[in-house]
This record gives sequence, C-alpha cells and structure tokens, in this order.
Amino acid sequence: MNAVDPRRWQALIVLAAAQFMVIMDTSIIGVALPDMQRDLGFSPGGLQWVFNAYVIAFGGLLLLGGRLSDLLGARRVFTTGWIILIAGSVTAAAASTAWVEILGRAVQGVGGALIAPASMTLLMMLFGHDRRELGKAMALYGAAAPAGGTAGVFLGGVITEYLSWPWVFIVYVPIGLLTLAAVPTLLPAVQGRRGSLDVLGAVAVTAGIALAVFAIVRAPEQGWSSAATLAELAGAVALLVAFLLIQRGVREPLMPLAIWRTPGLAVANLAMALLGAAWIPMWYFLNLYLQQVLGYGAFAGGAALLPMTVAIMIFMVGVTARLLGRFGAKPLVTGGLLVLAAGAVGLSLVRPDGAFASDVLPASLVAAVGMSLAYIPAMMSALSGARPEDSGLASGIVNTTYQVGSALGLAVMTAIATSQGAAEAGGVSRLTDGFQAAFIGAGIVAAAGAVLTLVLMRRPEPVTIEADREQEAVRA
Repeated sequence: MNAVDPRRWQALIVLAAAQFMVIMDTSIIGVALPDMQRDLGFSPGGLQWVFNAYVIAFGGLLLLGGRLSDLLGARRVFTTGWIILIAGSVTAAAASTAWVEILGRAVQGVGGALIAPASMTLLMMLFGHDRRELGKAMALYGAAAPAGGTAGVFLGGVITEYLSWPWVFIVYVPIGLLTLAAVPTLLPAVQGRRGSLDVLGAVAVTAGIALAVFAIVRAPEQGWSSAATLAELAGAVALLVAFLLIQRGVREPLMPLAIWRTPGLAVANLAMALLGAAWIPMWYFLNLYLQQVLGYGAFAGGAALLPMTVAIMIFMVGVTARLLGRFGAKPLVTGGLLVLAAGAVGLSLVRPDGAFASDVLPASLVAAVGMSLAYIPAMMSALSGARPEDSGLASGIVNTTYQVGSALGLAVMTAIATSQGAAEAGGVSRLTDGFQAAFIGAGIVAAAGAVLTLVLMRRPEPVTIEADREQEAVRA
C-alpha cells in the first residue's frame, strides 16, 4: 500500500484550482463577445465559435487525455496540459483576426482536455487510501467545476468592463505559471503504464465527438432536419461506430469496452449527461434574461449569479459529502435532479417586468442546491468502481459525457427558445417567452434524469465505519 502523502490537502488546492480554471474557460468569455466581435470582425454567425472551438476541442479530446494520463503518468500530462493552455491563452489574447482567436480557443481546449482527467487521476492517487477523505476531497474538487462556470461570468464582466477583453485570456498566464511552479513540490510523480496508444481509435472517437458537437451547435442555424445537419450527425454516428469496432479489434484499445462493466459507470454517466443538459442551458438563459430583459450590465449580471456560486460552494463542501456518506449516491442524484428541475421550472415564471429578488433569486438558489446535491454523487458513482489504473480513463469518459450532454442540451434549448420568440424583434416580452420555454425544457430534462436514476441506479450496501475497520484489519 502506498504511503499517505502528507501534502495531499495542499495538492488538492492545486488540482481544484486547475479544475476551476478549466471550467471557467467555457464561461469567462461570454460577456466579452460583443467587444471581440467589434475588434476582430466576427460575423454574427461566426462569433459563436469563440465558445464552440473550446468546447469541441475539450469534449472531443477528454477521452484521449484520460488514456494519455494512464500511459504517460498523470503529473506529466497535467504539466503538459497547462503549458498548452498557457500557449492557447497567449494566442487568444494576442489575436488580431477572427481565425487566430478561434485557433487560440481550440488550443486552450486541448490543454483543458489533458488537465481534467490527469487531475482526477492524481486526486484518486492522493486520497484513494481512505473512503471518507476521498469523499471530502471530491466535494472540494467537484465544487470547483460549477463554481468556475458561474464565477467566470462575474469575472468576465469585471475584466471586460474595467480592463479589456484580451485580459480574460491573459489572466490564465500568471495562474498557469504559478501552478507549474507548484507541481514538482506538491503533486506525486505517478508512473505511467507500459503500452501503446490506439491512434486510429483516438482519431475516430475524437472526430466523432467533435463532429457530433459541431452538428448540434449548428443545428439551430441550419435546421434540425436540414440535409447538412443530418449528414453531419450521420457522419458522427459512423465515426463512433467505427471507434467501437476498432476497440473490439486492437490489442490495447483506447477505451477497453470492458470498462463499461464497472459497477455504476454507465448509469452515472447517463445522470451526468442529463445533469449537464439541464444545468448549462438553465445557467446560460438565466444570464441572458438578466442582461437582455432586466437590463443588467456585464458587471451587474455577473454579480447577480454570485449567490448561486456561494450556495454551490456551501452545499458541496459542507453538506453533500456528509449526505453521501450517510445515504449513498442514488438518493442524492435522484433528489438533486428533482430539486434542479424545480428550480428550472421556478425560473420559467420570470416576467418581462420582473425583479431579481422575486423572479430570479429564490428559484436560482433552489437550482444551485439541486446541482450541488447531484454532481458529486454522480461523479463518485462513476469513478468509485474503477480500478486505480483505469481512473484516468473513467474520468475522461465521465467528463466527456458531461460536456457532450451540456452541448446537446444547450443546442436543443436554444432551438426551443428561438422557436418561441427569443430570436424575434418583439422586445422583452418575446424574449421572455423564449427564455421561459428554455427553462421548462431544462426542468423536463432534469426530471427525466431523476426518474432514470431512480429506476436504473443500483444502491450499494452502506459502508459503515466499523465495516471500514474490518476491511482494513483483513488487509493488514
């Protein structure tokens, strides 16, 4: 058994900060987009690729990042990811044309796809010796993801309003350098496994996921039944089927299909996909409601989301871990998704002449509590049954699932909101109609996730402190 690392909690700060920054990269650019469009000459249709380039690279390469973490060693991949993320940030900040900006965002996504699964592998290595410590560590680490997504809106507003849009990328450079300086001292040097990389499988799955996300985010513009959308989705399906066939035939596959026999992995991934498909659209349209209907500026709109961030941090760090140890994952994932559904439906009652205190704050806090209750238990359920040597792969799978679910949910809810008037020049009334429809859709997705979790997820036998001690005695 490996010795317990005395610096594991300091190491956790580095890993949680990395997760915070990686997820924040998807949201910090939101309020800066109008300024970027003006300065770089983006077309209205092309502007979305400042966001999409990151999401496609991040979601499409997470599985490969998990495999590289297992083969090359998690600390080495973590370090490489930060170097790439810094390079992408410099490119995006210095861009003077639209295509260079998109390139920089894609490079950032590649770096994030290496950092996220390597961080999870390192966390499992540092805290896998103790189930209770692992739960606490996962709570802190898990809180960093949604907090980063929400905080990015606020920080992006502050930076854009008081500095300029390139600073939303420049901020990653000093933080990245500080992280790299802390790596040799705080993070364990995890040895990689001998083996080969399934390059053909990596190309197939990355291209398949990227093409699927590409088709999804373009579908509202092209039309869900258009020939282009159907061809792109068919191509994505063909690539993913080819990936599965490759995995059956190669000696060292990128994703051994046997990993899906890991207890709880498949159902937990389904729950994570639906959680992302409900939470991200709800957060996205709430931000639009604050700015486009209530008239909040960049700074005020970001500040209005701070209560959600605080609620997420309090519940994930102080409540969810304790409840997970007492009740297990299934009740929390099911209950959390139901609470999130209630919050989303509550937000569907927003009015064109609404107020933050009455229309937004109560329902948004309910939704934040639901997210806090479901996220950590779903993640733990997906990873807890995996062998230590497969933790990077399992982490890549569950993060990919969450990102793809988020992209799909956002695309679908955008199409719903558009069909209900959010794209029409009908003033705040029509905008509100579209946003209300998107909130209802997010609530339906969350409720469906709760029902499927209740039906499909198995509830393991509770593990008591006495049982833990007996198991340790047997191992001794």
